[in-house]
Amino acid sequence: MCDYSLEAYQSRPAAVGEKLTLGRFASGSMGFAGGTVCDTAVCIPAESKLLLEGIGEGTQKEHGVGAVEEVAMTRLETGLYKDAVRFSNGTVVLLQRLDIGLSAVVMTYGAEQAEAAPTAPAREPELVG
Repeated sequence: MCDYSLEAYQSRPAAVGEKLTLGRFASGSMGFAGGTVCDTAVCIPAESKLLLEGIGEGTQKEHGVGAVEEVAMTRLETGLYKDAVRFSNGTVVLLQRLDIGLSAVVMTYGAEQAEAAPTAPAREPELVG
């Protein structure tokens, strides 16, 4: 998922294990990119799990989080910007309110991965005697 504010840019989907950087694009919108140059937006679907590193002290104090946190991508229904992260304490913060240069490692890729996983428990192999 890429914020509609980044639609003017080339985009591509994120990959599990990829390290991304939060930056400000020329339009002024914040989004994830694969490097330090914000020319291609990297889209991350809702419910993807990320490991954020380099969370600034101001953000830590304001939201009761640490410098490194596991979060889930989420999409807000209202407001100018829609892309946000949900911290384990339940706090939801727009990408626009996070620190430029923050890094994120994609740990899992969206809710569709969970839906595609088998729901039946694995069976123990039968012993043949």
